[in-house]
Order: sequence, then C-alpha cells, then structure tokens
Amino acid sequence: ISPHLNKLGMRSSETAQIFFDDVRVPQRNRIGAEGTGFMMQMIQFQEERLWGAVNVIKALENCVSQTIDYCRERKTFGQPLINNQYIHFRLAELQTEIEALRALTYQACELHVEGKDVTQLASMAKLKAGRLGREVTDSCLQFWGGNGYMWENPLARAYRDVRLVSIGGGADEIMLGIICKLMGTLPGKQRD
Repeated sequence: ISPHLNKLGMRSSETAQIFFDDVRVPQRNRIGAEGTGFMMQMIQFQEERLWGAVNVIKALENCVSQTIDYCRERKTFGQPLINNQYIHFRLAELQTEIEALRALTYQACELHVEGKDVTQLASMAKLKAGRLGREVTDSCLQFWGGNGYMWENPLARAYRDVRLVSIGGGADEIMLGIICKLMGTLPGKQRD
C-alpha cells in the first residue's frame, strides 16, 4: 500500500494505491466467473454515477443556502448583497438547475430500482452533476468575495470536493462518449 495521496478535495476520506504483485486467490474467494471482472465493473459504474449525482444535489443546495445567508448579512454600499438583482436572479437560476438535476437523477434512480438499464440516464446525470457542481460552487464563491477564497470557507471546500464528480467514475468526456454511443451519433455507430 502506498502512502496516502494528497488530494485537492474529499480530504476526509483517505486514498492510497494498492499493489497486487504475485497474489494468488483461492477459487472459492473469486467473485464472478474468470474474465468477467471488467464487465462487472462496468455494471457497477451506473450505481457509482448515480451515487455521485445524488450526493452533489445536497452539496449544491447547501452552497446556495449558505450563500443566501451570507448575502443577507454582508453589506455593500449600505445594503445587503442579496438586494443586488443580479445576485438574487443568479441564485434563482442556480436553484432551478439543481432542481433539474434532481429530476433527472431521481428518474434514473427510479428506473434503476425497477431493474431497467440506466446507462444513458446515469451518464447524463453524472455529466450534469459534475458540470453543475463547478458552476454552482464557482458562482456562489464569487459572491463571497475574498472570504470565499479562504481555505476554511465551506464554499471553498465544496469547490474542491465537487470537482471529483467530473473525474471519478468516468470523466465528463467518457460520459459524453457513452451518451453519444447510445444516441447513435458516434461515427460508424449511427442508428438506421
């Protein structure tokens, strides 16, 4: 096992590399048939992608809620920041996008529970979650100004933590490739 890796975010969970060199596994301890590990991992990815999207929803709601509270307290030019039309309109846009992500994610989860193939919807939810995570945390952090840039600020932590969603479980580009493949838009993969 390697030393713990020094990650940008998600620092409350330790991450390290595990190396398996010259390891023998007894037949009774093997999971699945020989040679099926990759397919088993691919199936598991749908649950991981849905888990990532679900977790981002609450984190983003917290970002918006904390930013609203901060903008009510913080005054500039004699008025609370929340009185700035751009700020309260932007927060309304962000909350609307969070609700759209929730609808997509819940739909995918419901279909998954029913035993249906949710590869495309899970990929869409994960893609949307990662991108929206960056958009919401960046926009909210901006409204905190210099206070948002401090390491201990909850928005700064969310900014670092949600970045993983666009990487772990398949990068955004992988999600786009899966979606395109299932739409039949990849070169050589068009539907009839």
